[in-house]
Amino acid sequence: MMILLRIITIFPLVLFVNLFMGRRAIGEMPVFDFLIILALGSVVGADIADPDIKHFPTAFAILAIGFLQKCFSIGVIKWPWFGKLVTFEPLIVIYKGKLIYRQLNKVKYSMDNILQMLREEQIFDVEQVDLAILEANGKLSIMEKAGSTSKSSVAYPIVREGRLDANVLAALQIKELEVLEMIEPHNIPLSDIFLATINDNRELHISKYYEEDHQQLPPVYH
Repeated sequence: MMILLRIITIFPLVLFVNLFMGRRAIGEMPVFDFLIILALGSVVGADIADPDIKHFPTAFAILAIGFLQKCFSIGVIKWPWFGKLVTFEPLIVIYKGKLIYRQLNKVKYSMDNILQMLREEQIFDVEQVDLAILEANGKLSIMEKAGSTSKSSVAYPIVREGRLDANVLAALQIKELEVLEMIEPHNIPLSDIFLATINDNRELHISKYYEEDHQQLPPVYH
């Protein structure tokens, strides 16, 4: 009973801590499955490494953890509100070619994290993405714009979080004054730019801070 009580009380605490830490800490595994693997590994490892640990309580703990996971899976399916409470919600991080700063800030992902995930899908220009959703397991689901040529198009970040990237500008042999002249027609202060990229055709693409406040994001469901 003591073992069972410990399992029942410790899992909600560890679940809360992991939800607080965010999906970056979990990786691509659903949060509760991550906890189950972690707990099973700890119990089995302790049983193998320490001869003083009694074998029967360890076996009981493993069975109890497996039963808890089964109940959890049934609860997530049966009660949608429960699933939303104990798992991460999918979030839109790119909409119509614009990085959504508010969403990235909510999940503590940087623009570099998202750009890397795009590159892993052979997409090198955020402007070519119509919709990108950060799933509960940390993966990025992407819908490209119709007629997109992102597989062969490359865009370079020249402004990050309101600052010109001197290294990128030097590599592209572009002067800071040229960038400011390109931004000027958009009537956007440099400090309001979350990300600005330029492609091989010298076309500028800008994502502003809180730009999504002026547009309605589509609903996303589990």
